[in-house]
Formats: sequence, C-alpha cells, structure tokens
Amino acid sequence: MSQENQNQEKDHFVLYVALATVALVGVLLMVKQSESEKFAPIKDQISEENRLMNIRVLGQRGDE
Repeated sequence: MSQENQNQEKDHFVLYVALATVALVGVLLMVKQSESEKFAPIKDQISEENRLMNIRVLGQRGDE
C-alpha cells in the first residue's frame, strides 16, 4: 500500500515540476515580449540615427 502511495506521489511530483517549469517559461517569455515592445521606439530611433550618420559620413568622403 505504501509503495503504491509513493509511486502516485512521485508521478504528481514530476507533474508539478513540469507545470511549474512551463509556467516559469511562460512568464519569462511574456516579460521579454513586453520589454521588446517597450523599447521598440528607442531601437527604431537608434536605427534611424545610425542611418543618418552613415549618409553624412559617405557624403563627406565624396566631397573630398
């Protein structure tokens, strides 16, 4: 009887660990997605600034 009880608890333990792992991964992915959305305008601005700086540098080299 106790051996059956231990096997049943062990099965539930693995299930609980799996559910906790899935929940943790889900939370981490949600946080990562919200951070990406939050900083998207800043990334766009940096890309635009880099693009404009590259044009200026190329323009100066052509003038010389």
